[in-house]
Amino acid sequence: MLTLEGITVLAFEQAVAAPYCTSRLAQDGARVIKIERPEGDFARGYDRAAGSVSSYFAWLNAGKESCALDLRAPEDAALARAMMEAADVVVENLAPGALERLGFDLAAWRAEKAGRVSCSISGYGRGHSYEQAKAYDLLVQAESGLCAVTGSAEAPGRVGFSVADIACGMQAYAGVLKALLRRGITGEGGHVEVSLFSALAEWMAVPYLQTRAGAEPQRVGVAHPSIAPYGVFRTQDGVDLVLAVQSEREWQALEPRLLGGTDPRFASNVERVAHRDALDELIAARIGAMRAAEAEALLTECGTAHARLRDVASALEHPALRWEQVVTPNGPFEFPEPATGPAERRDRRVPEVGAQTEALRAEFG
Repeated sequence: MLTLEGITVLAFEQAVAAPYCTSRLAQDGARVIKIERPEGDFARGYDRAAGSVSSYFAWLNAGKESCALDLRAPEDAALARAMMEAADVVVENLAPGALERLGFDLAAWRAEKAGRVSCSISGYGRGHSYEQAKAYDLLVQAESGLCAVTGSAEAPGRVGFSVADIACGMQAYAGVLKALLRRGITGEGGHVEVSLFSALAEWMAVPYLQTRAGAEPQRVGVAHPSIAPYGVFRTQDGVDLVLAVQSEREWQALEPRLLGGTDPRFASNVERVAHRDALDELIAARIGAMRAAEAEALLTECGTAHARLRDVASALEHPALRWEQVVTPNGPFEFPEPATGPAERRDRRVPEVGAQTEALRAEFG
């Protein structure tokens, strides 16, 4: 038996955040029925990396059923309500209040039957001036302060993937699982509210607290604003190595071997951060005189954490990377395996727009 076998999820969803949540529920064995506009989820067209559907869509919608409906049309709305009556979980990330304006009241739906679980995903949450603001991923990265601590000293930067959407989807997934666990213990379901902003704000806890304490973190590129040495150093043969010293014990093992002695300027992490430029210059000179294999051997002998700064093409060949296959309308594609291990559901097929609409009409009548 799959973990969530027997659980039916109805998803009024689009883009990334809610599809991430429901994709994980589908991987765990839940039946996920995805309500799409007649023209389909607009995320289908983000790119063509998976053939006729985007990489985003193929990654986040395998194993779901697609039902293409116009919720303003009485017949389609009636079908959606019939499916809702049979659902254990409803997930939605339409514009704030849009589902209610279409006549779908989640609170009333939960009140009709104990154990029902609903999840609403928004950009900024409710009850303030940003409630109705559009909240695309980059906008939330900017509003949360994430861009201010990302990038180089010269300019802020965007995290290179949809981190706000994915963080929010992860939290929504956890919230739904928690509600289902509560249902299994008490028989009661509940409602989960998650926003892209709240998901990133939680992850920004350390920069927020540091700033409140008067030590706003600075952008340092591929380095660490409060730990040294921690950054990129290029070897003689052009390999970029990232050194990461996390404790005094690690530094005491590395310093004499790498720098040929000790220096009072580097006696503690606080001192090393204060003298970061001088320290980085010394390390860069030593690493720059070695070939990559020699430098990596020395760092390994000293017990110093290190990594290669890989481009994406090189990361694709990483020995720790595991793949799983999904089937799209253009054939099979591989995606990174979920972090918790292979998906429990093996029928990992990406649906075409409305592929199951008529079958669902027949089933729910």
